[in-house]
Amino acid sequence: MDGERSQEGGGGSGEGGELVIRTYKKPIKPRGANQLAYCQAIRTHDVNFGIGPAGTGKTFLAVACAVEALESQRVSRILLVRPAVEAGEKLGFLPGDLAQKIDPYLRPLYDALYEMMGIERVTKFIERNIIEVAPLAYMRGRTLNNAFIILDESQNTTIAQMKMFLTRIGFGSTAVITGDITQIDLPRGESSGLVNVRNVLRSIEGISFTHFGSRDVVRHPLVQKIVDAYAASDAASKSDTDRDAG
Repeated sequence: MDGERSQEGGGGSGEGGELVIRTYKKPIKPRGANQLAYCQAIRTHDVNFGIGPAGTGKTFLAVACAVEALESQRVSRILLVRPAVEAGEKLGFLPGDLAQKIDPYLRPLYDALYEMMGIERVTKFIERNIIEVAPLAYMRGRTLNNAFIILDESQNTTIAQMKMFLTRIGFGSTAVITGDITQIDLPRGESSGLVNVRNVLRSIEGISFTHFGSRDVVRHPLVQKIVDAYAASDAASKSDTDRDAG
């Protein structure tokens, strides 16, 4: 499989020191073999998937790579995209204008940008449309050339939405799609575009898949244990369901 990476890569330091992502405010170093492989894949593939639990750095590192590409003029703009309000993108009931409606769902992306570029620089780039932060629905009908495009929380895309997003990618662009398939908020019976795309695109050259596991979590040590506990509980529930069905 082109660009396929291990399911449960090693945490810690080690190989992570071999690569440095240079952003405006500070250098970013991947931690561990999986994060290193992920960053290397983003530098060498046009379309990249980072799949795994929260806290593994998949979105933060994607934003870092985007900032580096912009600062080095390898791309002319950054687009940060998320499905809003549990993939349904039903923003009408929320108070405020569009920016106020979608800001809570895009806040983690803003936070990463601020850490790497500073609030003033990010604000200036947003005003000049060099950085665009938008809900997924606003990508329909567009072709995105010379851009670094990140689709975050992609487990909450439908199959049609994932296809729509991937077919927006134009010449000179890099796309990174991140998500956690254990945190799908789609309505019952609706298939996740991220789950589906792993099988549809797995053999296409130029596309990379990096899978993160609990050992790649770089947040509080308890987060890794929480991820493992939920995984064990889900496995036990599935086993009970299969036994009852039999």
